[in-house]
Amino acid sequence: MSALITATGLTKHFPAGGFLGRGRAVQAVTDVSLTVARGETLGLVGESGSGKSTVGRLLLGLLPPSAGHVTFDGADLATARAGDLRTLRRRMQLVFQDPYGSLDPRRSVGAQIGDALSIHALLPRADRAPRVAALLEQVGLAPDHAARYPHQFSGGQRQRIGIARALASGPDFLVADEPVSALDVSVQAQVLALLADLRARLGLAMLFISHDLPVVRHLADRVAVMYLGRIMEEGPVAAVFARPRHPYTQALLSAAPSLHPERRRTRILLQGEPPSPANPPSGCVFRTRCPLASSDCAHAAPPLQGAGHRVACFKAE
Repeated sequence: MSALITATGLTKHFPAGGFLGRGRAVQAVTDVSLTVARGETLGLVGESGSGKSTVGRLLLGLLPPSAGHVTFDGADLATARAGDLRTLRRRMQLVFQDPYGSLDPRRSVGAQIGDALSIHALLPRADRAPRVAALLEQVGLAPDHAARYPHQFSGGQRQRIGIARALASGPDFLVADEPVSALDVSVQAQVLALLADLRARLGLAMLFISHDLPVVRHLADRVAVMYLGRIMEEGPVAAVFARPRHPYTQALLSAAPSLHPERRRTRILLQGEPPSPANPPSGCVFRTRCPLASSDCAHAAPPLQGAGHRVACFKAE
């Protein structure tokens, strides 16, 4: 499959706030390179604060990178002309984590789903209502729900509305940022099944951001594991879950629940807390918690390397 979106050396540093932070930077993302092929789902996992959501917003062009660049279907987002960038933005959309805060409570859901049709002038006014009705049906809701307001829906229904809104512009690429973490467990499976079905029927490429490894295993084709702004390991889901090579990935998977007790890994407990992204360790950012770390790991950041299944560790098998 050909790459639809490619990030090369992507870096994002934010100025640290407050008097004590003057002159320092929060290193949210550092030297991230990845691709998402047409029709593929890439899972992006890691602890809170690892930089996952920042990567998603960089890929969509919602944040300017401090270094590196993103290309979408061969076009560099940083150098694209305004008209071309508008067309590119129509083709990539975001599904938010919070189905409550992402919808305007003062407007009907039909009006919010139809915003993209108006903003991008995709349909004449007379054709927009039927298109909104079709989008609601596509996500498992009734056409007459268009006249209702967000407070009249459950959390799972609101997330379906958010997905319908993201689909309105006919995107090729979705960033789904923890799209089920705010939902009841009983509803999560339904929304995940909907995303999987839409991806298959519409041929969507997707960056699926989550801290839930079993969910990523079920939905994604490939997975990238982040720690403190860097990718530690990346590869096909089957390969990474069966034989994780990075000590951080091994620790994450050892803590994940399993439906098969006989396959459960011995729990690996990492020492200490993740360092601050405003003051990351030198060399390998994971070395302060890594059971394999030596003094050599303090001198250089290991590159992400390998064929297909890549790992950023000097001592990985």
